[in-house]
Amino acid sequence: MVSSDRAVAAAALTRAVLVGRAVATSIAGAAGLLLVADRWRIAEVLAVVAAGTAIQLGLLARWPRLAARPLPALAADSVLVLAVLALGRGDIAYFCFAAGAGALAGVLLGLRAVPVWVLQAALGFAVIGTVLRRLDPPAELAAFVVALPLAGALAGLGASILTSALARYLELSRGLVASAQRSAAADERARLARELHDSVSKTLRGVSLAALALPTSLRRQPALAEQLAGTVAQGATAAARQARELLEAMRLDVPDRDFATTVRELCDTWSAATGVAVRTVLEPIDPPIAVGYELSRIVREALANIANHAYAQRVVVRLARTRRGVLVEISDDGTGFAVPRDLSRLQTAGHFGIVGMAERAANVGGDLHVDSAPGAGTTITVRVPLGVPAVDGAA
Repeated sequence: MVSSDRAVAAAALTRAVLVGRAVATSIAGAAGLLLVADRWRIAEVLAVVAAGTAIQLGLLARWPRLAARPLPALAADSVLVLAVLALGRGDIAYFCFAAGAGALAGVLLGLRAVPVWVLQAALGFAVIGTVLRRLDPPAELAAFVVALPLAGALAGLGASILTSALARYLELSRGLVASAQRSAAADERARLARELHDSVSKTLRGVSLAALALPTSLRRQPALAEQLAGTVAQGATAAARQARELLEAMRLDVPDRDFATTVRELCDTWSAATGVAVRTVLEPIDPPIAVGYELSRIVREALANIANHAYAQRVVVRLARTRRGVLVEISDDGTGFAVPRDLSRLQTAGHFGIVGMAERAANVGGDLHVDSAPGAGTTITVRVPLGVPAVDGAA
């Protein structure tokens, strides 16, 4: 897999080197148009550079794996370098192009490109010697020009280091993504297991106990057997309903969709099924997946309680960002009830849903508050801290 990361990095940097080399050579050639009399020769060099670079980029775009076959690619590029040398007769455009060839060798071969750099430098010194003998420039300029053949080796070394760094970055990024995916999958399995344990598993356990007692009751207590049979039937129906609700909740839990859309769809579905109007006031919020899931389940359970017990005509669901996290509020104008100080006491009165909602809020570090009174409706408020301060002016 590391070699794959190296190939991806090499393909990306090869494009950058080809484009950068063409631009640098074109600028050097354009400057040469102002200094030499034979402008057609410079124009031919620029045309060859443009055409050669376009062909190389086109081939690389069509077959990206060419970057993984460095020797044929460098052989073809060497032909292009010699063409620029022949047409330019060793001018500055050639040395710019040759430096780019050294960088290309560094991208494709890494430090294995040392023999290539040596050959390129040897050719460059030979060209420099010919040019100096022909032009006989001042000693100061000659000392500067003699250093040009080394530019290819320096550019190649830098390109090699950059390619290795980019390949390492890709490897680390891929590892982080894989780790995040494994963590998300583990969280999803744990969440599903908890949901099955808290709902379907407990119901089926009760059905199993009733079914085990049924044969004995048939012989000794027919009336009790009839009652147990009804319990089994009701338990099976409840388990099927709970499994269906769990699947529907998972269907609504789409990670790529923003949380406000999930809540709005949940409210619209409930309103269409019950005929009770729901007004939603939803701010765009993107909580962590675990927090969003628990909050959506709380909203779903609150709406179910309203449908079963409140006889409400109007429901308002509010989602807002607070200074410390996220707030979800579900209020109705229904019958209401007396709220004990300890919500756990509601379980003995048959209000299992509110206790479950409080447990879900606690699972993600939040808290749930119930405000209700007989005949005054009910408001359920959930606050979950997210650890990121909100902007000034948040609720």
